[in-house]
Amino acid sequence: MHIGAIVICPHGGQVLPVTTNTRVLVSGQPVVTFSDTFTILGCVFPLPAPPTPCIKVQWIVPASRVTVNGQPVILQNSVGLCMNPAQVPQGPPNVVQTQMKVTGV
Repeated sequence: MHIGAIVICPHGGQVLPVTTNTRVLVSGQPVVTFSDTFTILGCVFPLPAPPTPCIKVQWIVPASRVTVNGQPVILQNSVGLCMNPAQVPQGPPNVVQTQMKVTGV
């Protein structure tokens, strides 16, 4: 996955990764890793009262064989959980669009 990939929480909030990686690019955008921050904006999770929207993604299973700067990368099939402010899981993120193929030189 990379900066600019489209990832949403189960309730439609947009996942916005922030990475420190500036060296490895895919489609001209930095690749994101397990140690990066994944904030969620615009989650409309309505229940329970009061609403507790998703605010971040906590990745559980990143790539097992691909790393950037010693950190596992996040792939389309990586396993994560969207968390609310009380750190309660609210479901997995959904990777809607990302670069599907990487070629090394």
